[in-house]
Amino acid sequence: MKTKFAIVTIFTLSVFLNPLLGQGGRIPVPAENGIVVTSHYLASEAGNQILYEGGNAIDAAVATAFAMAVTLPSAGNLGGGGFLVYHDNQGMQTAINFREKAPLAAGRDMFLDENGKIKDNSNHEGLLSVGVPGTVAGLFLAHQKYGSLSWKHLLNPAINLAEDGFPFSRDMNFFSEMLLNNKEKYPSTAKVFLKNRTEAYQPGETLKQLDLAKTLKRIQKKGAAGFYQGKTAKLIVDYMKENDGIITSEDLAVYKAQEVKPVTGNYRGYKIIGMPPPSSGGVAVIEMLNILEAYDIEAMGLNSAASLHVMTEAMRRTFADRALFLGDPDFNPDMPLDKLTSKDYAAKLRETINLDIASVSDSANFSEAHLKYESPETTHISVVDKEGNAVSLTYTLEQSYGSKHVVEGAGFLLNNEMGDFNPIPGYTDSKGKIGTAPNLIAPEKRMLSSMSPTIVAKNGKPVLVIGSPGGRTIINTVLQVIVNVIDHRLDIAKAIESPRIHHQWLPDTTYFEEWGFSPDTKRIYQELGHELKTRSTQGRAMGIYIDPESGLLYGAADSRSYDGKAVGH
Repeated sequence: MKTKFAIVTIFTLSVFLNPLLGQGGRIPVPAENGIVVTSHYLASEAGNQILYEGGNAIDAAVATAFAMAVTLPSAGNLGGGGFLVYHDNQGMQTAINFREKAPLAAGRDMFLDENGKIKDNSNHEGLLSVGVPGTVAGLFLAHQKYGSLSWKHLLNPAINLAEDGFPFSRDMNFFSEMLLNNKEKYPSTAKVFLKNRTEAYQPGETLKQLDLAKTLKRIQKKGAAGFYQGKTAKLIVDYMKENDGIITSEDLAVYKAQEVKPVTGNYRGYKIIGMPPPSSGGVAVIEMLNILEAYDIEAMGLNSAASLHVMTEAMRRTFADRALFLGDPDFNPDMPLDKLTSKDYAAKLRETINLDIASVSDSANFSEAHLKYESPETTHISVVDKEGNAVSLTYTLEQSYGSKHVVEGAGFLLNNEMGDFNPIPGYTDSKGKIGTAPNLIAPEKRMLSSMSPTIVAKNGKPVLVIGSPGGRTIINTVLQVIVNVIDHRLDIAKAIESPRIHHQWLPDTTYFEEWGFSPDTKRIYQELGHELKTRSTQGRAMGIYIDPESGLLYGAADSRSYDGKAVGH
């Protein structure tokens, strides 16, 4: 009771103090004994409380992720999946793969009609779009291997938030408003996110999620078995049967998270530690940094046309390789990861870059390619504890609020990750619709992802923990933050706040954030032959910088995130 009172008191105070205490603008938040950075201030505070109580970075990441499943339903989740990269203070590095899997009944043509076209957007809407969730298995595995506090204790903040409620965010209001016109389509979701199933929640009103609290208590009591077996599993399977889904009790029973070896590279004396496939993020970030390493990015200038040009060309070539080679390693054992992350290969790619003119992305130049829609609605957690252990964790439901289906009686949203597979085998066009073998649907296969949880180390110690949501843009967001820190020597807040660009090979267009770039930069960039379009924002990076000399921690939550906050002590 005492622990619960302390946590609730902190959360209650934060409701009133958040406008004053929230990390904003370009000022990093300093801390000496630990820090947590997320897209929701209550989750950051929950993780920081665990650190304050003596938990390590893994403990805090687990507690934070479960808290986010309550406070950030658009992306925080029990019904999704993701990746975790861990670097301890002794130099050990590892990763946890808890990406969702295709159900046993899935097939490569499952979303196609008799004409070979996608039927009714079924790979993104409805329960056929749901992959077997991995989040609970992944968090449990991470804790069993590397946690220090009791599992039960780590679930307390999330349970308290679900039972006692928290203020409905203005950023969540649009979803509640949307449900007003779709409550017959999503009745179990309306039960959670509409007041009395008839009114939208307004900002500041208290949202309680009692079914979700009961689910969390089953997980608290039984670990991963509290989700993949017993009552929660039955609720999932019953909901599937009633709504034309195909996930079965066997799918849940056979799901396993994996501990895997990270992919690593080096950039200007720093070690880059990233997630291996089925995440494409680690390989892609390392490949792009290898290409950029031969250029004097600092001398070119921050966000100059020259630096953006070479960065775009690195993005173009790397995304083409991502398309051609990467997928689930359990189904693609011969992926050339050593080649893609090598300095020699980067040198060969650089030979094809002209500093005076843009290359052309042409799907006809590739016999196979993969790139298609990925939603920007993901979320990232960065944690460093007082001992210098670091966690970079990215997880998602795919689209905002995933499939928009809440499991009746269980209180959590299901993902729509099946849309991350190539839905039309063999079909590629210049607009970015592509269908290659490495990422075609198969039973128990994990879909390719762009999530890029990354840790940068120097002399065996973490110095930068970074990640972001943003679908395919995640890779390029993480790249640019790393370059901003290492090449341009920006502090973590300025590195994150700096405007960003995105190019993904196909379509052959570069997207600029609508603010922060000078008209002259855009003009010179276009004169090089690049097609340019603007977008409102790109990503919501969450980062921590560890000063190698003083050991002081500096955290920054991207101001692009409405409720984001860095919290330390």
